Amino acid sequence: MNTGEKSPGLTYFDQEFLQSPQARQVRMLAEIVAPEQRFEKEGIENTIVFFGSARSVPLAESTEKLDALEELFGRLEVVSEENRAELDRARMHVKLSRYYEDAVKLAYKFTEWSNGIVQKERRFVVASGGGPGMMEAANKGAADAGGPSIGLNISLPFEQEPNRFQTSKVSFEFHYFFIRKFWFAYLAKALLVFPGGFGTMDEMFELLTLIQTGKFQKKIPIILYGKEFWNDFFNIDALLKWQVIGEQDLDLFHIVDDVEEAFELVKNAITEEFL
Repeated sequence: MNTGEKSPGLTYFDQEFLQSPQARQVRMLAEIVAPEQRFEKEGIENTIVFFGSARSVPLAESTEKLDALEELFGRLEVVSEENRAELDRARMHVKLSRYYEDAVKLAYKFTEWSNGIVQKERRFVVASGGGPGMMEAANKGAADAGGPSIGLNISLPFEQEPNRFQTSKVSFEFHYFFIRKFWFAYLAKALLVFPGGFGTMDEMFELLTLIQTGKFQKKIPIILYGKEFWNDFFNIDALLKWQVIGEQDLDLFHIVDDVEEAFELVKNAITEEFL
């Protein structure tokens, strides 16, 4: 008998439930399955992943700011310590911008080369974290070369605004870091790590650990790009001295400082392993 009561509706359309703590597993599953469906639909099986700082900017932008500060402070009779510190930061941003420009060039070269592979499903698509900085540079290089690129965005209260160069139909915004990192790793056939902070290091060391411990069955080239940065930050000799890594672990990555060298290393490695 019809009591006139409204139907409660289907549970999987219930927004209050889907956003509740009890539905956390459902939300996790959605972040795992939705990208898989879209990548399969677009025929994407291989990615070249770029990691790096969200804080870098194009060289023209950082140079313009430095020139303006030098002109401004050059007119002062006395330059304060605070002014000098601001100039030092501006000069460092210019150095960081060099890596932004190199990321653009590398993503362009990989996309241009990959577009020449006849079988579309065997092509290598540039993937980044989808945000600004080095991530933007990777997506921009791919777009400049006329190819698609992936943005695996993460919802954050600051820094992580999606860049305009990623291809929307193969880009996503994640809530869960660990699922985002799964998608970085799952399709990856190469990894290029540019100067970056905590997030970059977290992502890089997790992949290195997976490879070192045999959890990652693929043999992928890992390029740490920018010798000055990596020699400042990554004291490999200390790790060897303290016997917390082995000599063989040094074979897991290459520290490179040149676009052409990085391109050839990765291209040759993935051609041999995957083509």
